[in-house]
Amino acid sequence: MFDPKQYRRIIRASAWYDLLATIGFATPWSFAAVHAGLLWLTQKWQLAGIFPAFAPAHVLMANLLGSVVTIWALLRIRDPQLQFGRYDAAARFLFAVWQIYAVAHGASVIILAFTAMEIMFGILQSMPVRAAVADEGKSA
Repeated sequence: MFDPKQYRRIIRASAWYDLLATIGFATPWSFAAVHAGLLWLTQKWQLAGIFPAFAPAHVLMANLLGSVVTIWALLRIRDPQLQFGRYDAAARFLFAVWQIYAVAHGASVIILAFTAMEIMFGILQSMPVRAAVADEGKSA
């Protein structure tokens, strides 16, 4: 069980991870660099699965994801509310399911590195949080 202050730190940490991991997806130009880097790693490590070139519609979807997740991350960095952590946990579990689905259907296993982070932060943000005590530390 986390106290509220610890939980807010977890929310912020997950948000910083999201910002760093997805801001590169937010524009066509930065996505091209991210995609090239992931493709290089996939080939260098000879990872199983396909890591194809992206058509313009695929790039658009990546940019939409990157834009939304970047804004969502900034919100959680600035205002790490418990309810935001709970919603984020649900989103992470959904992301993890679709990432596993993609890998099971031939996508590169490099995706599983992101999946591990989704599951870890999803579990942490699903943990119980002790109720804040308004008079904590005050004498009677």
